[in-house]
Amino acid sequence: MTTNDADQWQTTVDKQAIAEVIYRYCRAMDRIDHELGYSVWHEDGIADYGDMFQGSGRGFIDWVCETHAAMVSHSHQVTNILIDVNGDRAGSEAYITVALRFEQDGKLMQLTGRGRYIDRWSKRDGRWAIDKRTYVQDFDDLREITATMVKGWSTRDRNDPSYQVLNPAP
Repeated sequence: MTTNDADQWQTTVDKQAIAEVIYRYCRAMDRIDHELGYSVWHEDGIADYGDMFQGSGRGFIDWVCETHAAMVSHSHQVTNILIDVNGDRAGSEAYITVALRFEQDGKLMQLTGRGRYIDRWSKRDGRWAIDKRTYVQDFDDLREITATMVKGWSTRDRNDPSYQVLNPAP
């Protein structure tokens, strides 16, 4: 393997590791899993969600988990992930869609937002995590809905069936 081949291989490995962290973030949000959410940021990581929240990554996780717990349900998806790796530093842009269901004035409402996570990353002690996230809101819509199923089969905690197959106990 040439030096160039090894560098390309390492870049591919790093990009996959970063993408996995982005996916874990969505899982942490939907399962209201504080610890998993904390793992997305470095200890000194910053979260800039504009008018919604500005502060530490850990503080954001605490805030959003509390906010989500008051909702009926929610679902986060991520797509179109672009990652630029330069050694132990990286930048990424990921498109996101979030659907949030909650009750308001006796009505079931859904807020659907579309935006992008603009992240700065670093690899410290072999671990990729976010140094700074800037959330860019592209658009959203709020509407009253009639759900065919008010509560789904999923759970918003570690009792969700996914925890039986992802990171199973030895």
